[in-house]
Amino acid sequence: MREQELLLYRDFEDGKLLYDMAWLMSNYEDDYYNIEDMRALLYQCIHQLLELSGSHGFRGNLWHCYLANLLVNNENTYSRSCEIRGAIEGSINDAALHDIVIFKEFYDYDFAPMAEKLQVTELSLIQNYDAGSQESKVYNRRICARICELAEHFCENNTPQEMKETLTEFYKEYGVGKFGLHKSFRIAHDEEGVHINPILNIAHVQLDDLVGYEIPKQKLIDNTEAFVNGKKANNCLLFGDAGTGKSSCIKAIANAYYDRGLRIIEVYKHQFQDLNDVIARIKNRNYKFIIYMDDLSFEEFEIEYKYLKAIIEGGLEKKPDNVLIYATSNRRHLIRENFNDREEIRQDMHTGDTVQEKLSLVNRFGVTIYFGSPDKKEFHNIVKVLAERAGIDMPEQELWLEANKWELSHGGLSGRTAQQFIDYLLGKLEV
Repeated sequence: MREQELLLYRDFEDGKLLYDMAWLMSNYEDDYYNIEDMRALLYQCIHQLLELSGSHGFRGNLWHCYLANLLVNNENTYSRSCEIRGAIEGSINDAALHDIVIFKEFYDYDFAPMAEKLQVTELSLIQNYDAGSQESKVYNRRICARICELAEHFCENNTPQEMKETLTEFYKEYGVGKFGLHKSFRIAHDEEGVHINPILNIAHVQLDDLVGYEIPKQKLIDNTEAFVNGKKANNCLLFGDAGTGKSSCIKAIANAYYDRGLRIIEVYKHQFQDLNDVIARIKNRNYKFIIYMDDLSFEEFEIEYKYLKAIIEGGLEKKPDNVLIYATSNRRHLIRENFNDREEIRQDMHTGDTVQEKLSLVNRFGVTIYFGSPDKKEFHNIVKVLAERAGIDMPEQELWLEANKWELSHGGLSGRTAQQFIDYLLGKLEV
């Protein structure tokens, strides 16, 4: 096998299995090597493929799924150029085709002689594996199914050129690597530096799930729509009362625009010093990125907001066109203010400067969207709609009466309180 001749598709994250299998394919007939050692290595490879099925949710021909997974996760010059945009021109296509020729050799490899020579009948397990109902721990259900389908489509491709075209179409539809296969991310910092890690289980919230707030939702949709379409868009601050759906709107945006190349990176304020590294890694990708900051606010002694100010607007380097910042907060001005800030007589001789410093962060958000607590009538409507969606059959007046009792002792009038009340009713019904 010619795995050492690969030009673009190298340095795989789970590549050891590929190289072990390639070595077996090349050497299993060579009497120079101990047959028991080769059998042990083959059993180890089968074990790894079964474990891969358990973690990734793969089914059918596990070897084919493994190869497909390597191809859709490998970020190289060709795959990054094709993500979201599709086929490209230039000599890089010749290099990509060279590698796909080698992968097709892996794909079409007949394991029967190896199984017979090494007397490993269990090799048939990985060629038609029934995964049952197990879920992927790495991908959402849709992406897992799509990778398995891609593996099957490769079987239908008669030539390496057809296989390359199938793979390129996948890159166009889903992208490549972790940014292509996941919607949302968080950052981590260790001794090796900054890492952008996928969030494997994002809440499946849709914009229609948020009852009411049509005007704030539309403002957010309009800004995001412009951003995704490559037009000018603004950083957004969603502010207002607790439990009114600010964070849910951001999650819904991530779900609604994922297919159009939008990705969300969640950042906490103690990580602001890593923002430059994060932006450097994403600025040249073909995706649109929203850096999301939930429940953003600062006390007077917290200075992390100065990092954020420079990132949003004010640093020497221009913020990339494919990056926006969305934040939610219960505070309109983000930084705590007090009456002393506006007194004429105080230790600071330049009172106006102090006020402007505290307002300078919020002023860097071009769009501010207010989410207010509903009045009693709106609250009743939210409860009614949520109850209908949950299949709760209760007289309207009784439903509202119970909802009123609930909100008095559970946080007041808000969409969150309404959802908690519905969950309470469902719990009673289940009992």
